[in-house]
Amino acid sequence: MPADTRPPAIALMGPTASGKSALALEWAERGGGEIVSVDSALVYRGLEIGAAKPDAGERARVPHHLLDLRDPWQTYSAAEFAEDARAAIADIVARGRLPILAGGTGLYFRALLQGLSPMPPADPGTRAGIAAEAQARGWPALHAALADVDPEAAARIGPTDPQRIQRALEVYRLSGRPISEWQRSAAVAPPLPCRVLKLAIAPEDRAELHARIERRFDAMLAAGFLDEVRVLRALPQLRTHPRPLELPAIRAVGYRQAWEHLDGAGSAAEFRDRAIFATRQLAKRQYTWLRGERDLRWFDPARDGERLRRALDGFLVSR
Repeated sequence: MPADTRPPAIALMGPTASGKSALALEWAERGGGEIVSVDSALVYRGLEIGAAKPDAGERARVPHHLLDLRDPWQTYSAAEFAEDARAAIADIVARGRLPILAGGTGLYFRALLQGLSPMPPADPGTRAGIAAEAQARGWPALHAALADVDPEAAARIGPTDPQRIQRALEVYRLSGRPISEWQRSAAVAPPLPCRVLKLAIAPEDRAELHARIERRFDAMLAAGFLDEVRVLRALPQLRTHPRPLELPAIRAVGYRQAWEHLDGAGSAAEFRDRAIFATRQLAKRQYTWLRGERDLRWFDPARDGERLRRALDGFLVSR
């Protein structure tokens, strides 16, 4: 088989709070790289502290792509991400720079590197009809309706996950085929102009990651996270939205719990505990996804620094 002569790119995957962002910055500066965010929270304007978005200083050090693409009352799909990421990567490669894909949103990585199963595109009229039904009957009732036509999808989707319930019902109503059937169809990703080294940055000791999550969330609180959410709540488009907690941006880990706390749900200590627990659950789901990834090399950020450096140097030597 002939050697792959495409220029290199690095994919830094891993659970939240594992240190991916710091490593991406280090290697972008060292290797003449630019960072492509693979994070479903960072695409939203106004989600800064609670999303651990790179600050102005970090963006000045290294160019970042795919940040602040949507307002928090808007949506952004994995298919849109894959298209935007391919364009960003092509631009970076064309300028002789190194693309570094960094983030923890598994669906985004899958859409970009493996492709998404073909299925009907979004239809505004169908979505509006489903949203009207949800307003009248509630999302749990629509989840039950989904279970009648696609029990496999309903088993994976929670009754309080409106975005995925809506999409599953939309696909069924547009095509007459369950979304679970569509998802079993072969996915094909358009080729990238680079060869990708896939690295998992993940502590072996789960207790260590839990401690990192707790320290980071406390730092977010000290930096004014709740004030950030108060600013979001004051935006006219969110203040008047009938169901803000169903928006993807507000459902992001930490933001949902902060919003509910500011609505009067529980004390400050209870809010902190709920947010940290939700973040740990997110990390658990991310580990599950990573274990199913092919061609993935695992590194513990606290113990494997030298081994990681050698792996990166070896991959980039042919650049």
